[in-house]
Amino acid sequence: MADANTSKNPSPITNIPAKRALDASYYSLDEQELGFFKSQTGIQDENELKQHIMRVQADAYEVHPYPCILRFAFTKLKISRLPAYNQLLQIGRERPGAIFLDIGCCFGNDARKAIADGFPLEGVIASDLDPRFWDLGHSLFRSTPATFPVPFVPGDAFDHTFLEPVPPFYAPPDSPAPALSSLTTLTPLLGHVSAIHASSLFHLFDEEPQLQLAKALAGLLAPTPGSMIFGLHGGRHERGLRVEQGKLNPRGTYMFCHSPESWTELWDGRVFQKGTVKVDAFLRETQRRDLDTPSDAKFYFLVWSVTRL
Repeated sequence: MADANTSKNPSPITNIPAKRALDASYYSLDEQELGFFKSQTGIQDENELKQHIMRVQADAYEVHPYPCILRFAFTKLKISRLPAYNQLLQIGRERPGAIFLDIGCCFGNDARKAIADGFPLEGVIASDLDPRFWDLGHSLFRSTPATFPVPFVPGDAFDHTFLEPVPPFYAPPDSPAPALSSLTTLTPLLGHVSAIHASSLFHLFDEEPQLQLAKALAGLLAPTPGSMIFGLHGGRHERGLRVEQGKLNPRGTYMFCHSPESWTELWDGRVFQKGTVKVDAFLRETQRRDLDTPSDAKFYFLVWSVTRL
């Protein structure tokens, strides 16, 4: 979860509500999620599994009290329920040497789900700001770097020494793709990544940094038709500040949210040359009882994908 505006003048994440006490009532696994965590952890007893997940949650909440950790969002099969997910798996099956980047990966649960469903492990790489989350992912899934050898590259996507901002590639890059295990930054991947997953990431930033982040990720994307960036984050029917919560968060800001229309315009014409990508974006209503909000307030995820033509 990158949190800086430039490499020399980092700005804090702006859209984090107040820290709330952990609440076990947020824990709820449906049948598919339960099966996934049983298979990944080896824990078959449901109460034992719950206690295990809650211990890791408590440790992670001390690293950073993200609302998604409070709500056990890391237990949801988020990536596999996005419309573009089957396209990701198809890329893994059909494109030799395909690279999949999960950025803002937190525990790595989305990358693990994609691998479990068939994306080649050797083509997966993950990145987040704090490596402690990746370590907690090993604790959560009871794995080690030897048993789950997906490379993790910690760093700030706004730091130009970590990810050099370049325009999108419209022809293959001159250099071959690097060995993923050799990476210490994301810059060597410029123009080589087949698919990028970025969920619960963009809404951490205000409007201009969201555009900067979109441009930075676009530079990573391979020019091959079908290469894509996809995810979900907070959205609104109208582009602007999310005032529905009724009050400012403790940082004195409201969350900036794009609408499906403004998000489409951002990628098709501002980030990429107009007409060179297909953007799909729609709103999905979500419940937010972790926020102190008016009873009639409604909140939405912006579900989206950007595919190169």
